[in-house]
Order: sequence, then C-alpha cells, then structure tokens
Amino acid sequence: MQLKAKLIECLPLQTGTSKNGEWKKQDIIVETDAQYPKKICISIWGDKINNEILQVGKELVVDFDIESRPYNNRWYTDIKAWKIESVQNEKVGMGNIPQPETFDQSQLEEEDDGLPF
Repeated sequence: MQLKAKLIECLPLQTGTSKNGEWKKQDIIVETDAQYPKKICISIWGDKINNEILQVGKELVVDFDIESRPYNNRWYTDIKAWKIESVQNEKVGMGNIPQPETFDQSQLEEEDDGLPF
C-alpha cells in the first residue's frame, strides 16, 4: 500500500538486542491531506531509517504493509514502512518520463468499421 502524508512528529529512536542481533526502530506520526485528515503512526525498522528524509513538515510518500496479530485475546495492528521517499524526490523522478506529442483532434475521429459499438 502507499500513502502520501505530511510528517508531523518523529518519536524517539528505539534500540535493543534480540536473539537475531541488534535492532533499531523509528516510529513516525504522519497526517493525511484529506477533507478529514487522519494521523497515523508508522514504524520504520533497521536500515530504512533515513534522517535526511525524516524531517518534520516534509511531505512523504510511504510504501507500507499492515499486519494484525492477536495477543491475550486482543488484536494489535502494526503499520511497517518498507520504502519512504520525499515528495520532492518523486517529482524530480517524473522528469524522465517522455512527454506526449502535441494533440491532434483528428486522432479522435473514428472510421466506420461496421461494428455496432
């Protein structure tokens, strides 16, 4: 899934050690740009944490997965980002897309091929 939102808060970096080794996690709060804006907490794990992009006030495009799991007869949902880009970076990348040639009205005129539709 993908979401375009504004970064409004970076929560403190969390680190620790597990049986698989060292880990780090950054939770961020983003706000959607909709008629009724929603605030969403998204977790970023390991090497996907990029402090250059994670600046409060910046517009982000976040690719993420949602997963729910039960614990003590309650369900908990995690939103984990697997790719985060600045909206400015996305717009710069659009410059490489070829632009369509000029529009010609005659392109819309159809030949009568005898089909009823």
